[in-house]
Amino acid sequence: MSKGQVVWIIAGSILFLWFAIPFIGKGILNIGNVTGMVLATLFLLYWIFQRRFHLFLVHLKNSRGGAFFLSVVGILVALIAVVALIETVWMMFAASKRPPENTPAVVLGCSVKGTRPSRILQERLDAAYAYLTENENVICILSGGQGEGEDITEAECMYRYLTEKGIEPRRLLKEEESANTEENLRYAKHLLEEEGLGSRITIVTSEFHEYRANAVAKKLGLESYSTPSNTYFIYFPTYYMRELYGILYYMIGK
Repeated sequence: MSKGQVVWIIAGSILFLWFAIPFIGKGILNIGNVTGMVLATLFLLYWIFQRRFHLFLVHLKNSRGGAFFLSVVGILVALIAVVALIETVWMMFAASKRPPENTPAVVLGCSVKGTRPSRILQERLDAAYAYLTENENVICILSGGQGEGEDITEAECMYRYLTEKGIEPRRLLKEEESANTEENLRYAKHLLEEEGLGSRITIVTSEFHEYRANAVAKKLGLESYSTPSNTYFIYFPTYYMRELYGILYYMIGK
């Protein structure tokens, strides 16, 4: 085995662990880290059995219909890579779309552990806190209902966290019925209308989630901007990969 192979095997092992750690440490298992672990495993197998793999490809290419099969696989892989690249660019541009000063904020919910925010929800709340501190008169809608394993609604959890950090309760409106991104924003829109706050908002959510959240907001007739949180690097690959599926599902279903 060459030094180059060893380097790539080590890199593949690190990649596998990067996707596996959220499951090992926190029991987080979703389509994002499953996909990542599968891809990392295929990458590892290629470098471990590189010579045998090349011989198999030569044999397949020379067999009847083998060249056509390889061409189809190559086109599919290239198409998947292009779609993932396009979605990544969309995510980056959406996350960079900063709001005008004093734009009302909507914080999108995420899981609550009992009565405390999960890591990702806390990241969103820290981003919301920074924004509310910079824009001292802004009203903020906290959007999220109560899910499995949650002792209180996500909105209530967010309310407690932000008021404990010194944000005035009068600046926080709770929306406690929603269960997904579209409901978050639809119900938040109703609150905006009831309070006479207009239709311009900045969406506080994870950076990888800003594109889809803004797309939903546009569909609902809202003028939206982004105040993204920064996802912990250990979790980022898992949720980034899952969001690639989420965007694709949204684009197909809208």
